[in-house]
Amino acid sequence: MTTPSDYTPPKVWQWDAENGGTWAKLNRPIAGATHEQELPVGQHPLQLYSFATPNGQKVTILLEELLALGITAAEYDAYPIRINQGDQFGSGFVAVNPNSKIPALVDRSTTPPTRVFESGAILLYLAEKFGALLPQDPSQRAECLSWLFWQMGSAPYVGGGFGHFYHYAPMKLEYPINRFTMETKRQLDVLDRQLADHPYICGDDYTIADIAIWPWYGGLVLGRSYDAAEFLDVQSYKHVTKWAQAIDARPAVKRGRMVNRTWGPLAEQLHERHAATDFDTRTQDKLAAAP
Repeated sequence: MTTPSDYTPPKVWQWDAENGGTWAKLNRPIAGATHEQELPVGQHPLQLYSFATPNGQKVTILLEELLALGITAAEYDAYPIRINQGDQFGSGFVAVNPNSKIPALVDRSTTPPTRVFESGAILLYLAEKFGALLPQDPSQRAECLSWLFWQMGSAPYVGGGFGHFYHYAPMKLEYPINRFTMETKRQLDVLDRQLADHPYICGDDYTIADIAIWPWYGGLVLGRSYDAAEFLDVQSYKHVTKWAQAIDARPAVKRGRMVNRTWGPLAEQLHERHAATDFDTRTQDKLAAAP
């Protein structure tokens, strides 16, 4: 290991807003809104405010899967919250999610409207609301929820840990990269062992556990996250790769990945989503002109 720096933590930490890194001007140690900004409201009872990061993809994939099952009540409007521009600190969004993180959902079919934040909570809320993609048998349900909450507890080590220090940090530091790479590979091995005997995370059936886990770990093994596929030797996780490829081929997953995406190839972007026909009526000129 390289020689450690001579940094010594101060007795009382002070916020340095200019400490560098991709998110330096947006991250802050306080909560609450920074500006007034109302949220738009569409025609459907379900209003989603999100961005096509892995956490955002979970919810749009689930909604598209519910619609594919013929559950028309799962129709939704999806508006982008551009976290790279600070939309998550607008007053309207903070009122829906005081934690200022995407995604956030408002169900206006209830009186008063129901707000749901945290991606895992939204998946569970929608699966229970529509009675789909969540096992009813108590043992199978417990297995599914165990893996759902495994993802919620594990993925921060991948994103905020490995992804940050390997890909986003303004300088490469050996200790945190080694620490979070080891943990990320351990988690991939957990999944690989589980998927060695099952086509899906919880067994024979596709559930919200797969939908929660796939955007993070599928993204890694499919080479879509942090330019790290070779570094992590993802090809060695054969069962995870097979599972990730199978889910990637699902039409609803393809649609869900596009919603609220404002970057990358234009063919993979759908900035707002209000109807199933939006996927067919997009035009490249409109996308190119969008902010």
